[in-house]
Amino acid sequence: MPETTQENTRPSGRMHYQGRMHALQKELITRWYKDLHQVWLRQQESEIVPLPGPGATGAVPLMISGNCVELLRAFDLLPVYPEINALQLAIRKQALEYLLKAEERGYSTDNCGYVKADMAFYLEGVETAQGTRIPKPSLILNNFVGCNTYIKWFEHLAHFSGAPLFTLDIPFLRGEEPDAGQVQYVAAQLKELIPLLEKISGRRFDIDRLREITALSQRAEELWSAIKETAKSTPSPYEAYFDATTMMGPLYVYRGTPDGVHFFEETLREMKEKVSLGVGAVPQERFRVVVEAPPPYPYFKAFRDLFSTWGACSVASTYSCVGGIWEFGFRHDPKDPLGSIARHMLVHNLCNRTYLQRYDHILRYMREWNADALIIHSVKSCRLFSAGHGDMREFFTQKGIPTLYVESDLEDPRYYSPAQMRNRFDAFFEALEHKKYRGKQP
Repeated sequence: MPETTQENTRPSGRMHYQGRMHALQKELITRWYKDLHQVWLRQQESEIVPLPGPGATGAVPLMISGNCVELLRAFDLLPVYPEINALQLAIRKQALEYLLKAEERGYSTDNCGYVKADMAFYLEGVETAQGTRIPKPSLILNNFVGCNTYIKWFEHLAHFSGAPLFTLDIPFLRGEEPDAGQVQYVAAQLKELIPLLEKISGRRFDIDRLREITALSQRAEELWSAIKETAKSTPSPYEAYFDATTMMGPLYVYRGTPDGVHFFEETLREMKEKVSLGVGAVPQERFRVVVEAPPPYPYFKAFRDLFSTWGACSVASTYSCVGGIWEFGFRHDPKDPLGSIARHMLVHNLCNRTYLQRYDHILRYMREWNADALIIHSVKSCRLFSAGHGDMREFFTQKGIPTLYVESDLEDPRYYSPAQMRNRFDAFFEALEHKKYRGKQP
């Protein structure tokens, strides 16, 4: 073992994670909740839902994975992401109250934590942590991509809200690219959706406006991809698992808007400044890791500290691709807005890909981002991400890639054991440190 020095001793204490990016993200997400609250207020003033007029005309829940937010924006409809609502409860340590309420209503303990928290929150009809309200949906848009849990989740939302339900059927991707028939099949459904969006918004469809919106999405995707590229630098200027979660909010809530483009311009500027100054997200970066699956939001900061106290920085994460895999080349196309939205939903999102494609995805991260190890955080209540994680660990271990497999949950704090998790991380990084040290010996 190496001698104990300042360089190889695990740092003590907790870190503070701040930056211009975090402040701007907080501002944007707070504004989004306020915009939703304005729709709620207008609904209280009128029994007509939605109420056409200046500003947003209504709110539409949809899922993050492979979403078609550009089409909603063409009708001034605000996106509502139930996942973000559930995430906010978990990261503020409020989730357990709603999980228990959902289980009292009959939801099983092994149901998706997001579903239980969001449904109980909706049925309770309480304020958000920002002191705002989520408006009654004008439409429930089930953009089914990969996760069949969403079908029942959105059926429940439609049942309890009384809002109409529209389900987009997205074929599961089996090859590297969808064929022309699959793209046409999804695009045809989007065309069927347009008259319904016209009806609930009171606005006519304008293809030129949709082109402008997809051009803004294209620009945001270029910037997001450039930000991810900066993590190839050593040290990495941001944490591609935890900080990427911060960036994912504006990516979904504000994609297709000038505000979204501005956020990513400012974030890229900040990352480039850090690269030029040699400033890393983790002081004395010693390990570069790739992380698979969502984080445990009830213990978000504590989980991050398990990385940083060992000088470990995640330089790439699969969870950052749950809404789109833009760093590998895909962009929305203003020349073919509906076709590119269909292609995005079919192929360029993590949740609609096979496990072999996900293996290739991670291998590319390991190689191009010069990573030392893979960490798999298996989520107990999320079968979409976690079914097959045991095989994934075996695959990468056989490839000679050091792999840590841990399990908890993205929403439910009852499945997280702080002491056990720390023991697992300590043992893994001690072994990884020994391996790197021995590799440097003559």
